[in-house]
Amino acid sequence: MRGSLFGRWLLPVYSALAVILLLIPVVYTIVFSFNASVKSNILWKGFTLENWTHVCDARGVCASVANSLFIGVIATLIATAIGTLMAIALVRFKFRGRALVNILLFLPMATPEVVLGAGLAAQFLAVGFGKGIVTIIIAHVLFCISFVVVTVKARVASLDPALEEAARDLYGSSWQVFWRITFPLLLPGILAAALLSFSLSFDDFIITRFNNGGVETFPIFVYTAAAKGVPAEANVVASAVFILALVIVIVGQASSAARRKRLAREA
Repeated sequence: MRGSLFGRWLLPVYSALAVILLLIPVVYTIVFSFNASVKSNILWKGFTLENWTHVCDARGVCASVANSLFIGVIATLIATAIGTLMAIALVRFKFRGRALVNILLFLPMATPEVVLGAGLAAQFLAVGFGKGIVTIIIAHVLFCISFVVVTVKARVASLDPALEEAARDLYGSSWQVFWRITFPLLLPGILAAALLSFSLSFDDFIITRFNNGGVETFPIFVYTAAAKGVPAEANVVASAVFILALVIVIVGQASSAARRKRLAREA
């Protein structure tokens, strides 16, 4: 009896402590986004809303966020397009070297970022390519493609080929079958891969630091400002990103639950 009670309470308590530990930095960031700090945002000085209403007052905050958003969007679009095509090819087609490609795709995911960032920086230096936003985008695309391929591959493998065969039997061309049947079915996986790719790009520091060439992204701005205490405006941006991500997850889960209920009623 004692053993069953111990096992019944151990996992919930452990899970609750793990969640609390993970949320402590997030709660700290949100709380100190309302701190009435002047030069340093380390100690609590009082509550204020000015940090949220004048977020661009701190020098470099909005410019670094704009750079991160631009780089993240472009890198995500390129990585998602290339990664989706690679995922379809790896699942649907047999070609020489497919097994090797599958293995090599995991190398960027398993390689430490400092190694990948230093290697890319050395390559850009060797060919005489000036570092800047373009080199950051290239580095992020190369880093994110593996995650996109792995995510979309799982979705492609789960598709029922009979649906596409039925569309072909109804005289649909390959292009029509792809856009009207395959792509809509792949879209949830593609969107998930795109969100993952964007979050990895927006959050990346190490690879960006090796290849930025003076361009300041938001993670680099936070790292540079950390010596004096990250300004409250940076906490505002971080809090807004967290809240936006939370809203996207909640909306996605709610829409999925509503769709499942609707399909259950129709069945």
